[in-house]
Amino acid sequence: MRRQGFMAEQGLYKNYRPAVVAPAGAATGPAWLFIFKASQILLRDGLEQPVIPTGEEVKQIGPQLSGRQYLGELKGRPCYCMEINDTAVLPPGLVFKELRALLEQVEEDLFLLAGRAFQIINWHRLSRFCGQCGRPTKLKPGELARLCPGCETVYYPRISPAVIVAVTRGGRVLLAHNRNFRRNWYSVIAGFVEPGETFEECVAREVMEEVGLKVRNIKYFGSQPWPFPDSLMVGFTAEYESGKIQVDGEEIDAAAWFGSENLPPCPGNYTIAGKLIEAVLQNKK
Repeated sequence: MRRQGFMAEQGLYKNYRPAVVAPAGAATGPAWLFIFKASQILLRDGLEQPVIPTGEEVKQIGPQLSGRQYLGELKGRPCYCMEINDTAVLPPGLVFKELRALLEQVEEDLFLLAGRAFQIINWHRLSRFCGQCGRPTKLKPGELARLCPGCETVYYPRISPAVIVAVTRGGRVLLAHNRNFRRNWYSVIAGFVEPGETFEECVAREVMEEVGLKVRNIKYFGSQPWPFPDSLMVGFTAEYESGKIQVDGEEIDAAAWFGSENLPPCPGNYTIAGKLIEAVLQNKK
């Protein structure tokens, strides 16, 4: 059953209504175009806040755009995603920036939509050919899917589930430094779900593997799409049960217990990591 408005009805989005097929009739305003080159998104340059360009602003590079996909409406205006040829010359006033640059810089709906657009474009790029018979795939009408005209295999956007967990002990939260983080930046434990594993089992395994601790009372907290590149972050809280912190030395090179009075630089509450940290330190969960 297709329910294109489900996400908006349930409150994930405030001003965005997802859709796959553009409605008939005139649009209420110029379309916003989410245009990507690898992990970079096209934005208006020189403004205080990032702004998505409209179709009018990129009209001259139209022939060098591909993978056009309707996304739905944001604040009543139609939105599309697409990718650009590497050799395209940008009009004055437009520039590419890393998608992560939108974090904390734009309203939540816009960041979530940009992430959705990036995941769709990335999926288009990786699913151009059928994995069964090697033939070129094509868009399946009326659905967010690609179809092989040869063997009729259908490909849907890939979503990689991952857990993220705030472990607490005596009013403090466990934070760790991943080798890929910038210096002195800490966050909660996270990791991808393995085949045949429940979310709760993944939480217990990741905490044990990365910091050597056993946890209990694992509870669901919430979730957030995370387009780097195609994750769905499923958040949990857990309580310390036993063990001494022993970082794995591969992914994690430092970890410790922190309270509100000595938090290191860490994610803000625009991310599920930040919301978890804030909630457990304020005893919301």
